[in-house]
Amino acid sequence: MKIKVIFSPEAQKFYDYLTSKDSKSEKMLLKAIDNKVNLIKTNKCYGNPIAKHLIPKQYKIRYDITNLFRVELPLFWRMFYTLTNDQVEIIAFIINILDHKRYDKLFGYKKK
Repeated sequence: MKIKVIFSPEAQKFYDYLTSKDSKSEKMLLKAIDNKVNLIKTNKCYGNPIAKHLIPKQYKIRYDITNLFRVELPLFWRMFYTLTNDQVEIIAFIINILDHKRYDKLFGYKKK
């Protein structure tokens, strides 16, 4: 079954931002996102599953999701996606791409 990958508006905005930049770190992050998207297309469960009780409430409300996967990116960034099945194809919906600081805040992790 074919897996289609779609970006949320926020994730697409960040992706477009990366494509317009020339710094080494931004190019590295963009290349990693492209590689991870291709891996998700070949293996829908590529990422690390997030326990249902840890899925941020805002994602549940905004996207009406019941599953969430995390993909680690370079420079301590994270990409999150959910899987949907509309009976014709599986869609991997990229919800967000966050740096480590915003990731910690979103999931309620505290600094040590």
